[in-house]
Amino acid sequence: MTNNLQSFRDYLQLEKKYSPHTVNAYLNDLSFFDSFNKNQFDQDNIDQANYSQIRSWIVSLVDDGISNVSINRKMQSLKAYYKFLLKTKQIELNPLLKHKALKTPKKLQIPFSENEVADVLNQIPNPVGFEEIRDKLIIDLFYITGIRRTELIHLKIGNVNTSNRTIKVLGKRNKERILPLLPIVCQELNSYFGERAGLEKVTDVDYFFLTKNGLKLNDSFVYRLINTYFSKVSEKVKRSPHILRHSFATHLLNNGADLNSVKELLGHSSLASTQIYTHSSLSELKKVYEDAHPRNQK
Repeated sequence: MTNNLQSFRDYLQLEKKYSPHTVNAYLNDLSFFDSFNKNQFDQDNIDQANYSQIRSWIVSLVDDGISNVSINRKMQSLKAYYKFLLKTKQIELNPLLKHKALKTPKKLQIPFSENEVADVLNQIPNPVGFEEIRDKLIIDLFYITGIRRTELIHLKIGNVNTSNRTIKVLGKRNKERILPLLPIVCQELNSYFGERAGLEKVTDVDYFFLTKNGLKLNDSFVYRLINTYFSKVSEKVKRSPHILRHSFATHLLNNGADLNSVKELLGHSSLASTQIYTHSSLSELKKVYEDAHPRNQK
């Protein structure tokens, strides 16, 4: 492994705090490209590869029957590596700067039903202790606010205000937004405050949500938490924080919320991003349409 690759591994592990599985996936992709480069172009150092060489690799992957989804993931590994080299001044130009991801079919994101969400929350009706109280609060906060996973993880303790029932989150492109809270979740927040104050050691003092060891949560932890609880009540293939956010938007729309309001709550920059959630409301829309249209009156 070259010095730059070793530095990149350290960067992913120590700065980005990626899991060992994710780090290995990145490095495997780079290793495959390195082998291709040596065989096809007799070049020993992928640090100096150009886009023409990368494009040749993409073509060979397509010819080998690799899916566009997998190819895009490999390109993300390369892009991350070249961004790192650019950041550390090892190269002057990212060869993937103008690369566009291959088109992939959009998968239908199926939200949890209102009953499934209720069933999950009923698993812990009267949470006891730090972890149970925290877990239920996380599930409720996802569903009550539509917060993103990264927004929840990076929520600062100073941005939670139970007296005026709001939280302030930092969204994409560092855009702040204030989200309203229901009274029920404020009660849970106050319970969590009490348990959090009782932790023996808190390392990441600024962050609201912590592990029992006083550390900030990470992506994998939050994903496992949601997946574990929802796997007990739902047979859906995907059970993630994003699906819970998706459920928040869908259920609001199903119950009469207007698209612009949902857009603001989700922190979307345009209505186009929010409209992907409207497909789930089609059955509700059909019912309203059939009940209201004069040609369908009996």
